[in-house]
Amino acid sequence: MPPIIELKNVSFTYPHGEGKPESPPAVDNVSLSVEPGEFVAVLGHNGSGKSTLAKLFNAILTPTSGDVLIDGMNTRDESRLFDIRKTAGMVFQNPDNQIVATVVEEDVAFAPENMGLPSKEIRRRVDEALAAVGMSAFKRHAPHLLSGGQKQRIAIAGVLAMQPRAIVMDEPTAMLDPMGRAEVMRTILRLNRENGMTVVLITHHMDEAAQAGRVIVMNHGRMLLDGAPAEIFSQVDELRACSLAPPQTVALLDRLNRDLNAGLPLTALSVEQCADVIYHYLKG
Repeated sequence: MPPIIELKNVSFTYPHGEGKPESPPAVDNVSLSVEPGEFVAVLGHNGSGKSTLAKLFNAILTPTSGDVLIDGMNTRDESRLFDIRKTAGMVFQNPDNQIVATVVEEDVAFAPENMGLPSKEIRRRVDEALAAVGMSAFKRHAPHLLSGGQKQRIAIAGVLAMQPRAIVMDEPTAMLDPMGRAEVMRTILRLNRENGMTVVLITHHMDEAAQAGRVIVMNHGRMLLDGAPAEIFSQVDELRACSLAPPQTVALLDRLNRDLNAGLPLTALSVEQCADVIYHYLKG
């Protein structure tokens, strides 16, 4: 089965104003592929290129050089833009920017209606999308009365109603409190693990990235690291060199290694795993 998302030597540079020097590439010669069913987290400091990468995945931007293929469709082909965006749906930081109706179910129905689907098919898709994000009980509510986490779940449902093969999320928890973040992450994990949805999550939260199956670290527009979370987060010095703090559990184990020469593995991402590593160390 071909990759659902594929980048081939992709670079992107934002246009510069007249008389101003050209800025460095926001994405610089990146090649990668995302397989169907993967959960990929993309990390990076501000200005690393991670959000530009997300916009390239959804054909909001087209590369300055190289090619972006979504299920084999080149994002340069303007005649395929609708199919591309239907294949790789996009969720943004601020759910208020994606909610267009005054009733939840009407908002989720917006995209299927614009796709010209029959009423019975729209009803089915709306019900399935709301069930997938755990918001069926709120279908007749006004979106503006919902919490931030609930609004973001409605925004995700609106994308799911298009039945995309992949969903790209550009820092969807950045504007949420811890409870809202947890709601959205539970939804993302359920979509990936239970429904087999391909997920690309752009984030700056290490605990969110640690729940993915694969982590990509961007730095100055380039792909610096790519691998399983335990593999990536154990590279503490490399993360800190690009202004990223490792997860707290890994930071604690690294500190014990530096201060006590403990020789502890830096692959414990959860609190339980970290406690177990320290317990066995103390036990001797």
